[in-house]
Parts: sequence; structure tokens; C-alpha cells
Amino acid sequence: MASLAPSPSTSLNEALNAELEELAARGLRRSLRAVRQRRAGTVLLDGERTADFASNDYLGLAADPRLARAAAAVLESEGTGASAARLITGNHPVHEALERELAAFKHVERALLFPSGYMANVGTIPALVGPDDVIYSDALNHASLIDGMRLARATVRVVPHTDLDALERLLREDAGRFRRSLIITEGVFSMDGDLSPLEPLVALARTFGAWTYVDDAHGTGVLGATGRGALEQCGVLGQVDVVVGTLGKALGTTGAYVAGSNTLIELLLNRARSFIFTTGTPPAMAAATLEAMRIAQNEPWRREAVRARASRLRQRLRLDGRDVPGMPDGHIVPVHVGDPVRTMRIVADLRRRGFLVGGVRPPTVPAGTSRLRISVSAMHPPELIDALAANLIDALNASGANRA
Repeated sequence: MASLAPSPSTSLNEALNAELEELAARGLRRSLRAVRQRRAGTVLLDGERTADFASNDYLGLAADPRLARAAAAVLESEGTGASAARLITGNHPVHEALERELAAFKHVERALLFPSGYMANVGTIPALVGPDDVIYSDALNHASLIDGMRLARATVRVVPHTDLDALERLLREDAGRFRRSLIITEGVFSMDGDLSPLEPLVALARTFGAWTYVDDAHGTGVLGATGRGALEQCGVLGQVDVVVGTLGKALGTTGAYVAGSNTLIELLLNRARSFIFTTGTPPAMAAATLEAMRIAQNEPWRREAVRARASRLRQRLRLDGRDVPGMPDGHIVPVHVGDPVRTMRIVADLRRRGFLVGGVRPPTVPAGTSRLRISVSAMHPPELIDALAANLIDALNASGANRA
């Protein structure tokens, strides 16, 4: 019998294993871990109850039984899935009810649901601009925004982080050269926790006839007097052309939305490929999100607790001489380490101490800026914040991580 030729998968596996080994050697290999039973700011991880400072469950709604009950009621009556794209037979009245609520919440005419924030950005940006247009992108914008820009095939000007003088120079130099100009930024930057200077940015955009696009995934539900996000915090609610947000962070469910004018949403219905060519989100999740929005607005103590606890943690780190970027009460607390291997050693040390924190490495952040990304929740008791601060400082000192 003739010998069989090597399977193509053999060479594929050899090549991919080499890549994985290289990632591991550089401290950049990732893996999944099973997390269960989210309760009161903790999770069950490998059978042990662990304080969770790694999730984006800022308001503590992900495990709220009221959301589960709202979802269960729709599951019972409507089943598990939308069964089709929304433009075919996957559009449910609860989708539209949620979109109306989101539009009112953001002080705009209309909103449109997407299955995820990533899909919202990679669908919306190419629907708005193309090869004859220019995009001004903050240097620290999220990967989903960057990928949306690549798909648009527009000219992209990368603006130094929150540098409005640089943005104005670019807008002035480009005046009259392009069909459309789009300024894209995050409301709260997901890895640094700082706030975009939205009020002067919107004014600058108006001066030069540019459109504004703000991804407020991490601000919605937490910032502003009524939790409407970074736009409310900065006094530009209802003044941004395109507002994007996710439902899987402070609101504790899943999915995302784009909010703006009726004309914008009509265009996206017809041009956003990641909306047109995908199954609608499960109606039960839309129902759960409606309940989450009701709770978030009726229980302001949740956002107040997040910000108070974030201030408490930041103060303790500063007392140890640590530089903590971002807002004084910012709920995303980055602690820069630099080296990815050392970063993950600190993450492992904290895990042994009973604390789950995020270790962020390239390509999520630029090389040399690996960090701990600590997320604060309304569910964290003040004494747990104090315990984290003490153990974090001890782990940083033991690792040799430099102070500011």
C-alpha cells in the first residue's frame, strides 16, 4: 500500500504551534478561564470564591435576578432566538421598544441595535465614509474602531491622544481636500480610563464642518448626573452626530447600539453590513436590557457607589506613590507595569491572594505599556477595596514594579 502524503493539517499545526510558542516566550499568549456564579463583586473561579476586579459589570447588574426574570418571561413566550436578520423576520417589538428607550436616554431621535460593539463599529464607519473621505482617529481608539476605519478605506489621520491642538492643525491642513470628515474618539478610553475632551472637540468639529463619532461603551450608565455617559458628563448630550455604546458593560446584558438622527439610522438599515447580514439579537436579551435601564435610572446609588469606590482605590495607590492615570473617580483604574511577563506574574500573584484583575498586554496596548486594568463595581464593599489596595501594593512591591 502506498504511503499517505502528510496531511495539510500537520504542516498547519507545526506552523501555528511555532507562533504559539513565540507568543508564550514573549508573555503574550492568552487562554480562557471558566468563571461562574457572579455574586456581590465576586466570582467562582476554579472552585474558589474570588473578588472580581476584572469585569466591566460596573453597576453590578449582570447577575441581578430582575434582569433574569425579565429575560425568562420573554424566553417563555418567544423562545431563544430572533431566527433571522431583523430586515427579514427577526425584528421583534421588544427590539424596537429598547431602541426607543436608548434614543430617549441619549437625547437623540433614534437608535439601532447591533449584536456587539465590535459589529456596531465595523458596520457603521464604512457605511458613513469611504475612499474619498478622511477620518481623524485618537491614537488610543479601540481595536473595533480601528478595524472599522480599515474597512472604510478612507484616509486616516491618527491624532495624538486627546490632543486638540494637533487635531485642529490637521483639520485646517485638510480643509477642502476631502468629501467628508469624521472625528472618531472614545468617550472613556477603555484601557486608560481617561475622559475625552468632548465639549471642545464638538466645537472644533463644527468649526470645520466635520462629523463626530463617539464610542461611549465605558461611560454609559456610570458617568453624568443621570448616568447618560461621557456626553452628559461633558455637556454635549444630543450634540454628537454618531453615538455608539454597548449593553454588556454597565447594563449587564449583551449587544450594542448606534444612536443619532433618524436619517443616520435609516442609512445604517440599508448600508451597515454587520446589521444587514446577521441574525437579530435574542428578544429575551432586549427585554433584560430594558429592565437594566429601568434599574440603572431608578437606583442612582449604583453609579455613586462605583465612583466613590474608585476614588477610594485611587487614593490608596497614590499614597503609595503610584501614578494612576484617568479621572479622580474613574472606574477604570490602570496600573502601568511595562513588561508583559512581569504584568502577568503580578496578575498570578493577586489571583493566589484571592483577587482577579486584568492583565493587559500588546496588541491591546502599545509595546512597553503592559498594565493591570482594574475595574471597580458598585458591588464591591469598601473593605474589599481596602483589601485589594493593600494586596496590590504588596504584589507590586514584591515584583519590583517601579513607582511613578
